[in-house]
Amino acid sequence: MTIISPEAPARTGIGARKDYHALNAQLNLFASDGSIQFDKDREATEEYLRQHVIPNTRTFPGVAERLEWLVANDYYERAFLDAYRSEFLANLHERAHNTGHRFQTFLGAFKFFTSYALKTFDGTTYLEGLEERVVATALFLGQGDEALATRLVDEMLSGRFQPATPTFLNAGKAQRGELVSCFLLRLEDNLESIGRSVNSALQLSKRGGGVALLLTNLRETGAPIKQIENQASGVVPVMKILEDSFSYANQLGARQGAGAVYLHAHHPDILRFLDTKRENADEKIRIKTLSLGVVIPDVTFQLAKENRDMHLFSPYDVERQYGKPLSDLSVNDHYDELVANPRVRKTTISAREFFKTLAELQFESGYPYVLFEDTVNRANPLQGHINMSNLCSEILQVNTPSAYDAAIGYEQVGRDISCNLGSLNIAQAFASPDFGATVETAVRALTSVSDQTDIDAVPSIAAGNDASHAIGLGQMNLHGFLASQRIRYGSEEGIDFTDIYFLAVTYHALAASNRIAIERGTAFAGFESSAYADGSYFDKYTEREWQPATDRVRALFAEAGVAIPTRDDWAQLRESVRQHGIYNAYLQAIPPTGSISYVNNATASIHPIAAKIEIRKEGKLGRVYYPAPHMTDDNLEFFEDAYEIGYEKIIDTYAAATRHVDQGLSLTLFFRDTATTRDINKAQIYAWRAGIKTLYYIRLRQPALEGTEIEGCVSCAL
Repeated sequence: MTIISPEAPARTGIGARKDYHALNAQLNLFASDGSIQFDKDREATEEYLRQHVIPNTRTFPGVAERLEWLVANDYYERAFLDAYRSEFLANLHERAHNTGHRFQTFLGAFKFFTSYALKTFDGTTYLEGLEERVVATALFLGQGDEALATRLVDEMLSGRFQPATPTFLNAGKAQRGELVSCFLLRLEDNLESIGRSVNSALQLSKRGGGVALLLTNLRETGAPIKQIENQASGVVPVMKILEDSFSYANQLGARQGAGAVYLHAHHPDILRFLDTKRENADEKIRIKTLSLGVVIPDVTFQLAKENRDMHLFSPYDVERQYGKPLSDLSVNDHYDELVANPRVRKTTISAREFFKTLAELQFESGYPYVLFEDTVNRANPLQGHINMSNLCSEILQVNTPSAYDAAIGYEQVGRDISCNLGSLNIAQAFASPDFGATVETAVRALTSVSDQTDIDAVPSIAAGNDASHAIGLGQMNLHGFLASQRIRYGSEEGIDFTDIYFLAVTYHALAASNRIAIERGTAFAGFESSAYADGSYFDKYTEREWQPATDRVRALFAEAGVAIPTRDDWAQLRESVRQHGIYNAYLQAIPPTGSISYVNNATASIHPIAAKIEIRKEGKLGRVYYPAPHMTDDNLEFFEDAYEIGYEKIIDTYAAATRHVDQGLSLTLFFRDTATTRDINKAQIYAWRAGIKTLYYIRLRQPALEGTEIEGCVSCAL
C-alpha cells in the first residue's frame, strides 16, 4: 500500500523530468494568447508529487501494518486507535482514498507536505499523505465514535471543513504540541501575576499556541510601590521580558512562539506602549516581534469628535477606588465620574493626537490591532466584561482574575481563554448535501478539541476551557465563492449573501450545541445568567423574518437547497435552549486562516484576495505563485483585489457577518500606496460606526519601483 494516491504516477506519466518550480513560475507569465497558464500550475503539482513526494514516501503492505509500525516507532499514539475496531480502521482509510482527492494547486500540495504531513524523525521520508492525515485527525477527534469519525473524513476530504493548523498538524501524533490555536492570559498588578504569566507564556509557546496577554491592570510608569512614589516601571519592561520569552520557546521548531499584548487606550502608559513600535524607537524600548493591541471605548471617539483632551486613569488608583481592576470597568460608563474623582490620578492627552499617533504607527508597521470595547460588550451574550482579544483579534471572551501566593502558586484559579478553531469552506459547505449536518459535524469536531485539551501547566487556561467549552467555528473562501457565482465582493448581492449565510450558520451551530447539551445533560458554566437562558439573545431573530434582500441571493439558497431559518424555527430553538442550554459558551470566531486556506484551495477568511496571482516566499524554494481559488480567464473581473475594492466595502461585508457572530472577526484593512494617515483614521471611524468589533492588520500596497515591471507578468499586469 502506498500512502499517496496510486493514480498520481499514472496521471503524470513517465516522460522526461520537469522542474516543478519552473512550471509553477509560468503561472505568472501570460500564454501567447494572453491567457493565464493555470495548466502549468496543475502540471507543477503533478511533477512535485511524482518527483519529490512519491519517491520519498514509505509504503506499507496494508493499513494494519502501517498503523502498528507508526505506533511501535513512536509516531502515532496508540490510545486513539485502540478506540476503534481494526476492520473500521481499514475501511475508513479505504473510504478516504476512494474520494479521489487531488491537490488543486502546487502551493496547496507543497504546504501540506512541508507543514502538515508526518515525516520520519530525520525529516527525509513522508509517512502520511493528505488522506492519512485526515483519517488520523478524524479518528482522534471522533474519540471512538465511528459515525462521527466517518462524517469528519467526508467533510474534510470534500473540503467542506478544515481544522485549524494546530489540530490538523498534531492530532494523533505521539510527538506533538496541543490542538489549540491560541491562548489569552490576563495579568494583575503584582509581581506574582507577572512572573506566573511569563512562565505561562513559555509553557504555552512550547505547546504551539500564540499567546495574548492583557497589560491594562499594570500600574503606570511612576506609580507608587508600597506607597513610595515614582517607583513603578510601567508596562514596557514587561513587554520586553515577554518578547524575549516568545523568541525562546517554540513547538519543536514546527511553530515559532508568538505573542501579543493589549492595553487600554486610557492607560497612562498608552503613548509609551505605542512608541515601542516606532521605526526609530530606542533599542532599549523597541518591540520588534511582539504584536500590539489597543482597547478603545466609545467615549474616546466622542472626545476626538469634540476635539477634547482624553483623560488617562491610573490603574493603581482605579482598583483601590472601585474594588475592581481597570480592565473590568467600563471606562465609557464611568468616564465623567473618573474625571471628577480627585482620588484617581490622571493625565491628559489630545484625543485627536491619540488617533493620529495610532494611524501613524499602523501606517509604519500595521500595528496596533484595535478592539472597540463597547461594541464588543454590547454584543456579548454572557455576563462579565470582555477586555482583550488574541493574536489574530477574533477571540472575544470573558476572563476572570487569578490570585497567587508568594511562591507563585495559585490561591485562586481564575479563568483564562483558549482558542479551539476550525473553518468551513463557504463554497464547499454551501454545496453540502446537508448544510445543517456539515455545520453540526464541525461543531462536534471543535467541541472534541476542547474536551481533549488539558493544559495542566497553566491551571487558569484549563479552568476556563473546562467551564466554557468555547469553540470558534470560522469561515473561509467568501471571495472565491462570490466570484465563482459572478458576484462582486462588497456589492449589494455580496453583502446580502454574507448576511444570510452567517444567519444560517449561527442557527445550525446553536442547534448543534443545544443537542450536545441535551445528550450530556449539561450546559456551559454560567449559562443561567446568559442572554441565551433568558431568551433575549434570540429577539432579533424572532421579531422579524430574515430573508435575502436580493433575488439573486434568494435564488442561490433555493438552488443549493440551503433552508433559511424562519421565525418559527428560531422560536422553537429558543425554547429548547432555554430548557436544556447550550454546551459551548462561544461558538463562532472568524480567524484570518493561512496555510489551511492553501491546502483547502480557498481564499483566506472572508476578506478579499490581496492579488489574483499571489507571490509567496517559501524557504529555500524561493518564490511560489498561487492563483486565486475559483479564478478562470472568464471570471477575472470578479476577482478585484482588496486594495482596489477599498475599505468601505470590506467593512460593510464584515459588518453583515458580525451581527451573527458571537465573538470577533479578524478584519484586515487594505490601502493603496497613495493612502495617508487621515485615510486610516477615516477607516477606523467608519468601522466603529458600522459595528465592527476589532481591527487586525492595516496593509498598505507597496509602490512599484520604476523599471521593475516585467513584460508578460500576470501579477504585474493584473
